[in-house]
Amino acid sequence: MAVDGLVATLTTHPLLLALFTLLVIPGVILAYDVLQWMRLPPGPKPIPFIGNKFDIPKSQPWIQFQQWAMIYGPIFTLWIGRTPTLIISDPHIAVDLMEKRSNKYSSRPKMVVMGEIYNGNSSILTQPYGKAWSARRKLLHQALNPKALRLYKPTQEAEASRLCYALLQDPKGWEKQLERFTSSVVFCVAYGHRIDSLKAQVIADRFRYMHFMASLNIPGKYLAETFPALKHVPSVLMPWKKEVRSVGAQEGQANLALLDMVKEDMSAAKAQGNPDAVPDSLCKLLLEMRETESVPLSETHFSYVPASLFGAGSDTTASTLCSAFLALVTHPEVLKAAQAELDSVVGPDRTPVFADEPNLPYLRALCKETLRWRPVAVLGGTPHASTETDRYEGWTIPAGTTILGNNWAINLNEEYYPHPHHFDPVRFLSDDERKRLGIEKQPYVGEKLHPSKSGHSSFGWGRRICPGADLAANSLFIALGKLLWSYDIKPIEGREYDIFAYTDGFNVRPKKFECIIKVRSGRHQEVLERDQREAMRWLQKFTPFTDKQ
Repeated sequence: MAVDGLVATLTTHPLLLALFTLLVIPGVILAYDVLQWMRLPPGPKPIPFIGNKFDIPKSQPWIQFQQWAMIYGPIFTLWIGRTPTLIISDPHIAVDLMEKRSNKYSSRPKMVVMGEIYNGNSSILTQPYGKAWSARRKLLHQALNPKALRLYKPTQEAEASRLCYALLQDPKGWEKQLERFTSSVVFCVAYGHRIDSLKAQVIADRFRYMHFMASLNIPGKYLAETFPALKHVPSVLMPWKKEVRSVGAQEGQANLALLDMVKEDMSAAKAQGNPDAVPDSLCKLLLEMRETESVPLSETHFSYVPASLFGAGSDTTASTLCSAFLALVTHPEVLKAAQAELDSVVGPDRTPVFADEPNLPYLRALCKETLRWRPVAVLGGTPHASTETDRYEGWTIPAGTTILGNNWAINLNEEYYPHPHHFDPVRFLSDDERKRLGIEKQPYVGEKLHPSKSGHSSFGWGRRICPGADLAANSLFIALGKLLWSYDIKPIEGREYDIFAYTDGFNVRPKKFECIIKVRSGRHQEVLERDQREAMRWLQKFTPFTDKQ
């Protein structure tokens, strides 16, 4: 009755209603927010209703986050409006939440622009945790499990041989050659077609979609992320929505076209009585699986599954290889050690293959150190979100909290990696491996050990770990193995190299730099020319895309 009386009083006194709306309601919301602030880990003091928007740098925020971690601790809170975001700077905390409690921390924050408006959450990247996400993840797992990955290794070896041969003609264009290599591997694996040139329309479009989608994921760029109801406002009043939807529709049509291409390949091969003529690919495997199993996805959503491999394994792997080049020109002793191992194990008459991996511990360690030294997904990739209220170390984490793992702070944490900016693969060698290699130098061993078997967390955590992580790791290993066997990668004399000069965004790579890439000997060049011929014999079954495709 008291409530009814208050409502009656307010409705008959407009001035009281205005005061109630302007003062009491915001006061109640503010009191609730203050209670939330007190229950969450501390962080920079937010402005009511606005949060820490003006505290977060627009460029390389992960460095500021690292500095805040030194003040507030390895887990602290930032506020985007009234939504809390936990920033994690310690791998054990990341594992505690995103792996050990993955049932609570495997969703995504509500992505209004990049997810809902752009493509209706068709991509596994933005899909919230649930049955629709699980269906996509299951399909990817079937096509990227250890058995399937073994099928792709001959193609990765062939493409790595093509990469090395291309550098004989175009050593100054090494960055573009790395991009062609990773793009072709992904398209061979995803669709059974190769990339011979970055001028091919299909690859130009793929980069355009990827970069456009990344531009939508900038905090504070769109008011609709803070006020989701704005997604219902007509495009006439929000012209940017028209472009977002248009590019999203173009990507959806491109994905369907690639799916139809593989269907046609399979139908033609079957009609000719030779179904095995179609090379193994993720798309082929999924289409065959769909013939015998129920797949609860529309044709459009189904087409996004193989398409998701490009973002997971192409640009990111190329960026990692660029970081490896920067590490090699600034740490020449690493190049010498890797080449000594390769010369001892592989010899001068052939390039390394995957079968050599057990006998190349230093090369394996070099790959891990590259991933640690300069993680591409510097803020852990796309953020996680909690689906239910949780208690951790005395703090209350409400449902809907965004979780970001600051890979920059984690991978460069001196408690785990002393002298973190010094590039040294010895960190990842066991005592037995060091003795076998004759390395007397003591590794930089921290007070704490990273909880992951890999020794780093550059591919993410828990159920949201990058689905193409093992494929990317294989590409990194075989590319670096063949490149370091073949070439000296050295700095230009007198040139200074900045190991902190990196691009911005959620995925980073070194800013453009020049270096010397020189084949090690005439004998090495002869082997590369022979490898090129053998590689093309294997790759001829992967029809190349033309510039117009």
